[in-house]
Amino acid sequence: MARARPVTETAPPPPALLPPPGRALWAMYLCLLSAFALSQAYRTVTSIIATGLQADFGISPDSLGAFAGLFGLSFGVAQLLMGIGMDLYGLRRTVLTAFPLAALGAAVSAAAPSYGWLMLGQLLIGVGCSPAFLASTVFIARHFPAQRFAFFSGLGMGVGGLGLIFTGTPLAFMVQHWGWRTGFAVLSVLSLLAWLLIFLRVREPALPRADERPRESWAQAAGRFGALFRVPHTWGILILGMCCYAAFLTLRGLWLGPLLMGRYGFSLVQSGNVALVLSVISLFMPALFGRVDPGPARRRRWITNFSLLMGSLFLLMAFLHHAAANVVLIFLMGLLSGYGVLQYADVRSSYPAEMTGRALSLYTMSMFMGIALMQWLTGLLAAWAQRQGHEPYQAVMICIACMLAAASTAFRFLPRSPLLQRSAL
Repeated sequence: MARARPVTETAPPPPALLPPPGRALWAMYLCLLSAFALSQAYRTVTSIIATGLQADFGISPDSLGAFAGLFGLSFGVAQLLMGIGMDLYGLRRTVLTAFPLAALGAAVSAAAPSYGWLMLGQLLIGVGCSPAFLASTVFIARHFPAQRFAFFSGLGMGVGGLGLIFTGTPLAFMVQHWGWRTGFAVLSVLSLLAWLLIFLRVREPALPRADERPRESWAQAAGRFGALFRVPHTWGILILGMCCYAAFLTLRGLWLGPLLMGRYGFSLVQSGNVALVLSVISLFMPALFGRVDPGPARRRRWITNFSLLMGSLFLLMAFLHHAAANVVLIFLMGLLSGYGVLQYADVRSSYPAEMTGRALSLYTMSMFMGIALMQWLTGLLAAWAQRQGHEPYQAVMICIACMLAAASTAFRFLPRSPLLQRSAL
C-alpha cells in the first residue's frame, strides 16, 4: 500500500477538495479578481504616465502607441498558452506560475534606463497578467450557474475595475509628486501581494467526472483550439471582439490624458480626476448590463447596436472641440462600456459546453490582440497627422470609429451559431 501513494498526485482530488460551499467559492473568485484588478491597472497606466515618458525618453506618439500596445500584444499571444495551461494544470497553478512576471516587469519598468527596457518591462507585464481575467471567467463558467454567467461576469469586471480607479487620481497625484517610476514600483508590490493572496486562499474545486477524462498533451490541446477557427460563426465573434473593448481601452488606457492635456490644457491631476470618474462609472456598468441581459435570442442585436452607438460617440468627439462636451462624451462611453459583458455571454451561448473554456480563451486573446493593433495603429496615425500639421486626436478618434463600424457590420452579417438559432425558435 505504501508504494501506491505517488499515484494520487495525478488522481482526482480527495473528498476534502470537492466543491466547497458558496461562501468559499466567492472568496476564491474575489482572490482571482485581485490579479485581474492589477491587470486593469497595468493596461491603463500609459494614459497617466505618457507625458512623463515623453519628457524622460523623448518618445514620439507612434512609439508611445507601440509601448501601450505591447501589453495587449504579449497578453493576447500568451492567451493560447494560458488557456491550454488552465485545461491541463488548473487555474490556480497557471496564475501562480505566470503572475510573478507582472511584478518583475513592473520592477524593470520602474528602473528602466531607456525606452528598450520599458518595452521589456511591458512585455513581461503582459505575459504575467494574461491568465488573470481568463482564470476568473473560466472559474465562473465551471463553478457558477450557467444562466447567471453574464451577471457574474459583469460583477467580476466591475470588481476588477478597481484597478482603473488606481490609475485615475491616485496615480496622477503620485506621478505628479514622485514621478512615473514610483507608480510602477507600487504596482510591483501590489502584484506580489495579490500573488500571495491567491497562493494562500485559492483551492480550485474538483470538476464532476474529472477522473474519467484522460489528460491531453499540449499538441492535442492546441489542436482543439485550432478547431475553433474551422467553426464559421467564430469569425464574426473574433472580429467584433478585436474592436469593442479595444476602443474603450485605447481611449482610457492611452489617449485620455494626452487628449485632455494636449487639446484643452488640463493638468495631470485634472486628467486623473476625469479618469477616476470614468473608472467609477465603468465599475458598475458590466454588472448592470449583465443583469439586463436580454438572452441569447436578442443579445447579438443589442451588441451590434451598442457597438455602433459607441462608434458614433468617438466620431462626435473627433469633430466637437469643446472641453466640457468632450468630458461628457467620455463619461457616456463609460456608461456604454459595460456592454462588453454581453459579448462574453454570447461566446458562452455560442459553443457547446466542452468548447466553452477554449472559446472564451480565444475570444479573450482576440480582445487583447485588438487592443495591441488599435493602440499601435492610432499611434501611427497620430504621428502622421502631427507631421502633416493636423490635430492628432481627431485622426485617432476617426480611426476608432471606423474600426467599430466595420467590426459591427461584420458581426451582423457573418454566420451566427446554430445554438443561438435554436434558442430563437
